[in-house]
Amino acid sequence: MSFEVPNLIPLLPELLVLAAACTILLLDLLIKDEHRAATTYVLTQFTLLGAAVLSAATVGAERTYTMNGMFVDDPMGDVLKITIYITVAVLLTYAREYLSLRGLLRGELFGLALLATLGMMVMVSASHFLVLYLGLELLSLSLYSMVALQRDSAVATEAAMKYFVLGALASGMLLYGMSMLYGATGSLHLDEVLTAIQTGTAQRPVLVFGLVFVVAGLAFKLGVVPFHMWVPDVYQGAPTAMTLFIASAAKLAAFGFVMRFLADGLQPLFADWQGMLVILALASMALGNITAIAQSNIKRMLAYSTIAHMGFMLLGFLSGEVNGYSSAMFYVVTYALTTLGAFGMVMLLSREGFEADNLEDFKGLNQRNPWYAFIMLILMFSLAGVPPTVGFFAKLSVFQAALDAGFVWLVVVAVVLALIGAFYYLRIVKLMYFDPPAAGEPLRPQPDVRLMMGANGLAVLALGILPQPLMTLCVFAVQRVL
Repeated sequence: MSFEVPNLIPLLPELLVLAAACTILLLDLLIKDEHRAATTYVLTQFTLLGAAVLSAATVGAERTYTMNGMFVDDPMGDVLKITIYITVAVLLTYAREYLSLRGLLRGELFGLALLATLGMMVMVSASHFLVLYLGLELLSLSLYSMVALQRDSAVATEAAMKYFVLGALASGMLLYGMSMLYGATGSLHLDEVLTAIQTGTAQRPVLVFGLVFVVAGLAFKLGVVPFHMWVPDVYQGAPTAMTLFIASAAKLAAFGFVMRFLADGLQPLFADWQGMLVILALASMALGNITAIAQSNIKRMLAYSTIAHMGFMLLGFLSGEVNGYSSAMFYVVTYALTTLGAFGMVMLLSREGFEADNLEDFKGLNQRNPWYAFIMLILMFSLAGVPPTVGFFAKLSVFQAALDAGFVWLVVVAVVLALIGAFYYLRIVKLMYFDPPAAGEPLRPQPDVRLMMGANGLAVLALGILPQPLMTLCVFAVQRVL
């Protein structure tokens, strides 16, 4: 019996991140206290840079399978991975001072961040049910731990418990759906499942029954209605840095997961899951935008905003074609970029013993620092979909995809709900520019945070004026998958 060594080249970014996570956890025990945080932070950033270089090297290559066809390396996976690395690197830059003031800038945080990143990487490159689930659970367990890392905070512990219990329920539903699909097709490989459905050898009633549970599990990970119950409580209760991780990088991985499962593996069942996504999208856009108006806590407001945005993103899936999927990919990438800046600003305004998580804390920001007020203005305009920010083009592209699928009524409703949602974003602009400051302390961020925040805001504006390069990249990535 011969043993064939698998091709490990497509797995190099994952192996690097795994090795670095283990190394950082060990070094955290050996390095002196005064150098520990700085050393583990720098090592984490270099790991993300190295992984980005390795993934970028294969962006233009053909689809490659390894590990007996359970893992796939293709342009969509590479583009999503690079976006995840950038998101996590910027997130850690924004969060460094915030975490340091709260005693959370420790080696275990960076180890968990890298393990969560590894889980996301596996999710967007898996071509097998078990590997998809493995990546999902690695991400989920890391996030549960990160939310609960502030052990002396009852609110954070409660948020972690809610997230864990509801996450376990959703994982059970997803596993049950996978088992039904396995029973109907006789395979756990996405490609073989696709072939079984196309040739008609699978039992259709069992397939559709399993599909319902799979869509429910995916909907929880995206945080869409009616599986959204955990989102506002976790966003508000978790430390802002952990909230940002769930709101940005994890959404990119969830998109990749949905693409692998529905667009790549279950495309022949498009007529069945399209109807489910219509309901999820409509309910999410309505509840998210309307409920956000009543919020006074900005993290809770952005949580309902996330629910609404995931509803808008699902509109791209309704066409079942390359243009629709690429518009959804464009939407989730630009949403992650914008959310980075919004939560980064919340951390920037926070200080030791004070969380700037109420809308009132943004009063008079223009008088305290006009530059940061302008950046927040751009970010809020983008989330509201106001031109010339990238949020406008992102909404326009998913509306076009839904129109191509014949859902004119749904697009009309979505436009109305987007207009309603613009109210709570513009309310922050009003507080920044027209109200007197609630606190007079000057903002003194670190030079790297100042540079990154400026680049983040300007990138949102620049991509709104010149969206074509990123849109072309998304179309190229999706074309190589389908």
